Amino acid sequence: MIVLVLNAGSSSLKFQLIETDERRIAEDDDRRIARGIIERIGGEAILRFEAGNLVFQTAQPIRDHHGAVDAVLRWMRSAESGLSVRMIDAVGHRVVHGGERFTRSVLIDDEVMRGIEQTIDLAPLHNPHNLKGIQAIRDVLGPDVTQAAVFDTAFHHTLPDYAYLYAIPYSLYRRYRVRRYGFHGSSHRYVAYRYRRLTGTTRQDTRIITIHLGNGASACAIRAGDSVDTSMGFTPLEGLVMGTRSGDLDPAILDFVAGKEGFSLHEIETLLNKQSGLLGISGLTHDMRELLAEESENDDRRARLAIDIFCYRARKYIGAYLAALNGADAIVFTGGIGENAFNVRRRILAGLDWFGLEIDEAANERIVGGLEGRITTQDSRLAVWVIPTDEELVIARDTARLSLGLDTRY
Repeated sequence: MIVLVLNAGSSSLKFQLIETDERRIAEDDDRRIARGIIERIGGEAILRFEAGNLVFQTAQPIRDHHGAVDAVLRWMRSAESGLSVRMIDAVGHRVVHGGERFTRSVLIDDEVMRGIEQTIDLAPLHNPHNLKGIQAIRDVLGPDVTQAAVFDTAFHHTLPDYAYLYAIPYSLYRRYRVRRYGFHGSSHRYVAYRYRRLTGTTRQDTRIITIHLGNGASACAIRAGDSVDTSMGFTPLEGLVMGTRSGDLDPAILDFVAGKEGFSLHEIETLLNKQSGLLGISGLTHDMRELLAEESENDDRRARLAIDIFCYRARKYIGAYLAALNGADAIVFTGGIGENAFNVRRRILAGLDWFGLEIDEAANERIVGGLEGRITTQDSRLAVWVIPTDEELVIARDTARLSLGLDTRY
């Protein structure tokens, strides 16, 4: 089965064309046929598509997501792509928020569309664009095309109530469902699955901490294959320090800063989501690669401080989740920073020797750039792995399984 995977952002559309089925899933032999991205939707958009060794790049005006989907399908129909729209058996969509209703991936129908619409107030920056991608496929390929929604929040529906509830009046949960939802669910789910495959661990015996470190960052405690705690909360703002997000902070700061600076609530939210994190601390950039270079080449104090705070916060969450899980068998790093910044991994893990963790320095420096493997010695009591994430593959597999009437839990 060939699945078109779509990830619609506010002004972008990413896609992959993946061939997958039960045999390929069992053998981890899924085949990527094409991929691409359209950026700056709403103006002069930048298009970059790849199929095999073919790379197609251009710029053209694209008004909306309907136009972006149409551009992808036009390219697939073109002789130069070597593809065909008739190849597509189903379409899988990343949907950021499923609220409490969607605890698994689902096939999309009108009722599901209404359910996603009802969660827009929980994810106003994401779900509307996800819906635009779904509707665009309906418009371009017709209403009978099989579509599936794979939710970032779904993997965390297994959190117990004492982990997902906040210590605020319970009536706010009852009325508005204010609670921890967690995000990056497809990423945490994939690397936990891949860890089991690499180590021969059963789902029931899986007890690990997964750390997704990119421009967005989150940690997840996984027991028996299920998420039992995660750092992101009601929104993706809570938890670890991120590229431009603050992560955890004293909520009283908000009123204090608003009073001093004359900020509105909207301006405070913008400050915390887009002007904080690594960017806010360093005053330079949200890009960890650039901060590491500044620290190394120029001994920049604030670049070093931003990296230190980033690493310290991640280490605190590892410690908390070791306590929550009553110990763990492994830590798994993923995401752009987690997969590539070996010196950041080293700094996060520093001081965990009390738990019997011993880094294999050569392996830590070698396993970057898409490689996977263990970066602790064989004698280390707590193993640490690096496993590149693959959220698009999760979406493709779930879509294929749902299309065949199969359970998406594997």
